[in-house]
Amino acid sequence: MPGKVKLGQLVCSRAGRDRGRYYLVVGWADHRRARVADGRYRPIARPKIKNVAHLEVTEHVAEGVAEKLEREEPVSDLMIREALAELLGADPSWKEGD
Repeated sequence: MPGKVKLGQLVCSRAGRDRGRYYLVVGWADHRRARVADGRYRPIARPKIKNVAHLEVTEHVAEGVAEKLEREEPVSDLMIREALAELLGADPSWKEGD
């Protein structure tokens, strides 16, 4: 697990077609790549794999999501959307990029 990035941490894509889109870290592919999801375009069942170097890491962590992920409990897409909305100060039904 990479040292500076934690489960449930809010990150923003800095590279690729999804540049500028916010995600939560939901797991690891290997020591350099994180699995990220936004609960809408990238559901928890099909997370995007991003190189950590291509992510802008924030200091914000969705504590409820992080605790469930650490205990290997199921996390819903709605929970991820709500956590993102809370961290970003937006309505959970936001449609970024539309």
